[in-house]
Amino acid sequence: MKITVESKSGTCAFQCGDHETILYAGLHQGLNLPYECATGTCGTCRARVMSGEAEMRWKEAPGAKKLKPEKGDVLMCQTRPLSDCVLRVPSDIATTDGNRPAPRRGIIRGIRRLTNDVAHFDLHLAEPMDFEAGQFVVLETGDLSGGRAYSMVNFDNNAGKVAFVMKRKPGGGFSDWLFARGEDDVQVAVFGPLGRAVYHPDEGKNIVCIAGGSGIAGMMSILEHSTREGHFDSYEGAVFFGVRTLSDAFYLEALARYAAASNGRLQVTVALSHEEAKTPTHPDYPGLKLANGMVHEVAASTMQGRYENAVVYVAGPPIMVDSTVRALIVGGVPISDIRYDKFS
Repeated sequence: MKITVESKSGTCAFQCGDHETILYAGLHQGLNLPYECATGTCGTCRARVMSGEAEMRWKEAPGAKKLKPEKGDVLMCQTRPLSDCVLRVPSDIATTDGNRPAPRRGIIRGIRRLTNDVAHFDLHLAEPMDFEAGQFVVLETGDLSGGRAYSMVNFDNNAGKVAFVMKRKPGGGFSDWLFARGEDDVQVAVFGPLGRAVYHPDEGKNIVCIAGGSGIAGMMSILEHSTREGHFDSYEGAVFFGVRTLSDAFYLEALARYAAASNGRLQVTVALSHEEAKTPTHPDYPGLKLANGMVHEVAASTMQGRYENAVVYVAGPPIMVDSTVRALIVGGVPISDIRYDKFS
């Protein structure tokens, strides 16, 4: 089917198969259609069908709460065309350079628990994938409806294997499914890479990472890439990793390794929201600092007046991301220097 999109920047068109969503087809063909989560959670990819027929498969998606279906409003990430369609999108659209997201197949292997409710797993791809540090993919399995977004933990060019971290949440369909299986060779459909909260080595800026829980995943990819590039030979870095208690923290060995490799130019702080830190540094990893409080508050207190020439990356639960972004703006950080992907 032919999809024509009317936007603030003009009109463009692309082809969409009857088994593709409109968002994925457009992104795959190089259009920067608006999105954040790409799974129906956020509502950023809303559009209005002006002519033609289209079906939104998840009408109860959280991101659909503000839509007006009687006027033809849809979420492009959840919508498949039934005929040629004309859509209106309230944003600018242009073609993009770089890695275009594409559908792939993958096999989940190497599932291992990091804490009581957090697991690490590897995804072996049928076709290698290039991605930027900080990006994510959407995974789908035939056992469950809908896709789930996960940020890459590792960083590699032409990667045949990517790593993820997953937090088990009450009622979380995918996490319950994977925790219950506890076995390797789980086949999934993959779409990506996605996301714009990425690290660019040539920007020449300090790096600040503020992550809550499993939001640390994309930050690990950024730290891996920046460390390889020797970024901290010339620039400063600060990481704030928020967890409830010290026993909920993970990837500490890798974080300590990144801090040590920076020769003191990368500071890592673990913020404990529901437990008093008994020592100023971690007892097993003295290169990691400990602090008390919500992670965005700890970051705001520590970084006050120090955000000049810095890019700030934010990831975590939506309420944590919103609170952090507000605090950064109040603290004088330009919105252009704040990068986040808000999904849950």
